[in-house]
Amino acid sequence: MLRISLIFEGSSLGTYRSKLDIIADILHVVIPGAKKTQIMYRANLSHRLLTKYLMEVREACLVSFQRRERCYVLTSKGREFLETYKDYARRNKYAEKHLLDAKTRRKALERMCSFE
Repeated sequence: MLRISLIFEGSSLGTYRSKLDIIADILHVVIPGAKKTQIMYRANLSHRLLTKYLMEVREACLVSFQRRERCYVLTSKGREFLETYKDYARRNKYAEKHLLDAKTRRKALERMCSFE
């Protein structure tokens, strides 16, 4: 499966997640509806970061809080974000792979030119 976010592949310690990765992780957790604690643990966030990002995704109307169920749910804009993010992640992975290949080939060419 394409690595879309750390939730799906299992994270390795020390792996850096961008702001977009963290938001996508939060949104994946709230698809069926989730309480704050569930989001914190399943998205692997500290309470401080969870509070910060929940405020941001609510202000951006990516999630809403359902008072009756006392949980966060994904909005239609949030679903659109996840679809766009999925495409972005796929393209980014492809570009990073090809960039790494180009750097490897460049190093090989530079070694060929050296006078060692």
